[in-house]
Amino acid sequence: MAEAREPVTTLDTPIRLEYLFSAGIAQSKNLRGLAEGRFVGQRCPVCSKVYVPSRGSCPVDGVPTDEEVALGNTGTVTTFCVVNVPFAGQSIEIPYIVAQVLLDGADISFMGLIQEIPADQVRMGLRVEAVWVEPDQLGPSMASVKHFRPTGEPDAEYASYKDYT
Repeated sequence: MAEAREPVTTLDTPIRLEYLFSAGIAQSKNLRGLAEGRFVGQRCPVCSKVYVPSRGSCPVDGVPTDEEVALGNTGTVTTFCVVNVPFAGQSIEIPYIVAQVLLDGADISFMGLIQEIPADQVRMGLRVEAVWVEPDQLGPSMASVKHFRPTGEPDAEYASYKDYT
């Protein structure tokens, strides 16, 4: 008679993936900007949209985006998520906010951490500014931006960011 056994419910299998990333011309300009404590985008010569991080071409028109655009440190929260679920290796105290930030002058938002404000006060339209790491810690990555914090300005009008939510 066969012995009854418990079904296998989990299996730990350590894996490792090593790869090399080549940034390319457009992404390299963006990464160099971050290493200098500034945001850099590129403008499409057809539709005039500004993409940050720069991609090297407009996804709508399919043309190269050669014009570099310096962007400021301020933007608008277009949408956000309150994270309440802990995970292994977590370094940020919960709850914390992850938001899509649309930099002033840009036509695409990107993900950023929102801090220096209680989670229940974060909202769409909140005006924020980048908080950079110390100058000696700047590097060619988004890790150069510690987080975004409220500017104290009035909230942006919904019409100004509704197409980016």
